[in-house]
Amino acid sequence: MFNPFDQQPMLLGDAIMDWEELYPKPYSKQTVDPYTKTRVILMNGIEVESTLFLHQFHRNCTNNELRRDLAFLRRSEQQQQKRINWLSPIDETPLETTIGYEHLAVDLTAWLAQNEPDPYVKQTLDFALLEDFDHLYRYANLLNFDKNIPAHNLVQNYVEITPGRPTIAEHRHPNDAVRFPVCFKSADVQTKLNTLIITSAEQQTMNFYMNIGATYYNDLGRQLYQEIAMIEEQHVSQYGSLLDPNCTWLENLLLHQYMECYLYYSFYQDEVDPYVKMIWESHLSQEIAHLHRAADLLQQYENKHWSTVVPGPFPKLLHFHDTRGYVRDVMYRQTDLTADYEYVKPIYDLPDNHGFFWYQDTINHDVDMVPSHAVIAEHQRKFRKDYRSEVDVHPVDALRDRTTDNTQIGRVKRRVTQYV
Repeated sequence: MFNPFDQQPMLLGDAIMDWEELYPKPYSKQTVDPYTKTRVILMNGIEVESTLFLHQFHRNCTNNELRRDLAFLRRSEQQQQKRINWLSPIDETPLETTIGYEHLAVDLTAWLAQNEPDPYVKQTLDFALLEDFDHLYRYANLLNFDKNIPAHNLVQNYVEITPGRPTIAEHRHPNDAVRFPVCFKSADVQTKLNTLIITSAEQQTMNFYMNIGATYYNDLGRQLYQEIAMIEEQHVSQYGSLLDPNCTWLENLLLHQYMECYLYYSFYQDEVDPYVKMIWESHLSQEIAHLHRAADLLQQYENKHWSTVVPGPFPKLLHFHDTRGYVRDVMYRQTDLTADYEYVKPIYDLPDNHGFFWYQDTINHDVDMVPSHAVIAEHQRKFRKDYRSEVDVHPVDALRDRTTDNTQIGRVKRRVTQYV
C-alpha cells in the first residue's frame, strides 16, 4: 500500500504555481462525469478546511518562526483551493452546483459509513446520510420547478432522488448536535480520516449555502437555502464534535496533510478526466512535501515521530461508487430516528418534554411556512406530483405518496409502517 512518508518530497518552493498553472480549464457541465464533479467539490472543501485550520493555528501560536512555516503551507493550500474551485465552469448555475454538493454528501457519507470500523461513528454517519439525501430531493424539486431541469440528468442516475428523513424533521435542539469525541490515540486510521473528511465536506456545504443562498433569484429558493444551511450547521457541529480535542495543533497539522495526500492519491486512481487527473497528481506531489514538513515540525517542536499520529501506509482508498442499495437499507431502518443528546433513537421513544419538541414548535409551528415543505407543495400544485428519480418503490410506505409531502415522519410521536 502507498506510504507517502516513503516518497521523496519536492522542495516546498517548487509547489508554488504561476498564474498560467493556477488558472485551470473548467470542466464541461454537459459532459462531466458526476463523480469528477463530486471529487472537485470535495477537494475544494478539503482545501478550504486546511486553510481555515492553518489560520486558526496561526492565531493561536506565539512562535513567529513556526507561524512563518504555517504561512508558507497556507499559501500553497490557498493556491490549490483556487485551482480546484475554478474548475467549475462559468455557465454552471449555483443551483446546478448545489445538486453536485448534495450528490457528494450522499455518496461520500454512504461510502464512509460502509467503511467505518467504529460503530458509534458509523451510526452518526448513517443518521445524517438520510438528511443530506432529503436535501438533494428538495433542491431537485426547486430546480425542476424553477428551470424545468430534471436533476437526474446532472447526477446521471448515480444516485436516487426521493425523500429521505424530511428536512422539517431535522431541526433539533442544539443540545442534540453534540457527539462524544473519538480518542485518536486508539482509533483506527480509517476513523481518523473519515471523521476529518466528513467534517471538512459538511463545513464546505455549510459555507457554500451561507454565501450563495441569499443570491438566489426568488424568495422560494432563498428560503430553501436558508433552511438547509441551518441543517448543515447542525451537521458540522455533529461531525466536528467527533474529532479528538486532545490532539495538539501540530498533530492536527499532520493529520490534515495526511488526509489530503490520501484523498489526492485515491482520486488519482479513479479519475476519468485526463486533465483533472493531472491536477490530482500534481497536488499529490505538493501535499507530500507539505506532509513531510508537518512531520519535521512535529519532531522539532514536540519531539514526536509522525508514526505516533498516523501509521504511514494508506488504508482502503476512497472510491465513489453506486450506493443506492445501501441508502435504501438505511432509509428502511432509520427514517424515524432522531437525536437524544449524544445518541440517536426513534422519535416515539422521546419523552413528551424533550427539547426536540420545544424546538420544533418554536421554528416549525406553522408547517406551511417551512421552506422545504413549501418547495414540494408548490411543485405538487404545478405538476400534480413531486419530482423523483427512483429505481423502485420507496422503501418507506409513508413516503410513497407523490401528491402529498409528509411532514410528520421523524417529527411526530407515532410509529410508521414500513415496506417489507
